[in-house]
Amino acid sequence: MTQISTRDAVLESLKSLPANASLDDMIEHLVFVAKIEEGLKQSDTRNLIPHDQVAARFTR
Repeated sequence: MTQISTRDAVLESLKSLPANASLDDMIEHLVFVAKIEEGLKQSDTRNLIPHDQVAARFTR
């Protein structure tokens, strides 16, 4: 499987935004995509937080 370069992934991601998207919209979108990628990598390496610990953080 061919891996897409980060540059190409960013360009493809930005193409999904509407033509009138602001620079702030683009930055927000890229930060969101980066956070998703980070979470997927953490999941792949089993660097996870158990559900009960996550739930406890939200019920404090």
